[in-house]
Amino acid sequence: MIPTDHPRYRSLIAREKLARYAALGIVSLEGLTAHGRGEAFDYLLGEKTTKSALLAEKTAAALLLCAEAPVISVNGNTAALAADLIPALQEKSRAKVEVNLFHRTDERMEKITQLLKDHGVRVEEGEAERLLPLSHDRAFCTRSGIFAADVILVPLEDGDRCQALSNMGKTVIAIDLNPLSRTARRASLTIVDELTRALPHITSFCSTLGKEEATRLAGTVSRNHFLEDALVEMTQVLTHALD
Repeated sequence: MIPTDHPRYRSLIAREKLARYAALGIVSLEGLTAHGRGEAFDYLLGEKTTKSALLAEKTAAALLLCAEAPVISVNGNTAALAADLIPALQEKSRAKVEVNLFHRTDERMEKITQLLKDHGVRVEEGEAERLLPLSHDRAFCTRSGIFAADVILVPLEDGDRCQALSNMGKTVIAIDLNPLSRTARRASLTIVDELTRALPHITSFCSTLGKEEATRLAGTVSRNHFLEDALVEMTQVLTHALD
């Protein structure tokens, strides 16, 4: 048992979830490495949602609300960490949810889909085709889901698919703790925040944003501004680490 007053409680719970779902075949072993890298950057943020990240999350909500065909793309790590947070976001944003994996097998697809369903997510399950211009299995998606989307939320994403989706004219919202990653630099909007902090904020903004404000925010997306803010915040944390 992890005591709730442990200073690393949230982090330890996340690690426990990932380890459990890796044993069940939902999270890939490579996904564990990716999580550790992101967690290191979260230390540099002070493990908090910055003012800039909160504005990015509000902007993400605006983009989802103004979209004609929004989609939330889910991989193994996202399902393991946030399956319980996705139903509310799906309801408030009207987004479809589709599973998309780099280490793709029929078994993993089925397990992740079932995990999401068990938490109340409506999962897009049409026939997957190689529709994206990629040489690996992230190219597979449904015509009615990711392929038809105009706005896609891609938590914990691979940079090359992020670039491919952008090249197809789609608006890509990334959640990535590393502001230097390919994903962060290729997305239309990057939220530099931890996944389970970011999703509830986006959901809340989807509930409260009015049409006029959403339209205004959706028209003022500035990826580089948010990345620069994150780097400044991390630099300040490092500067004062030994104060």
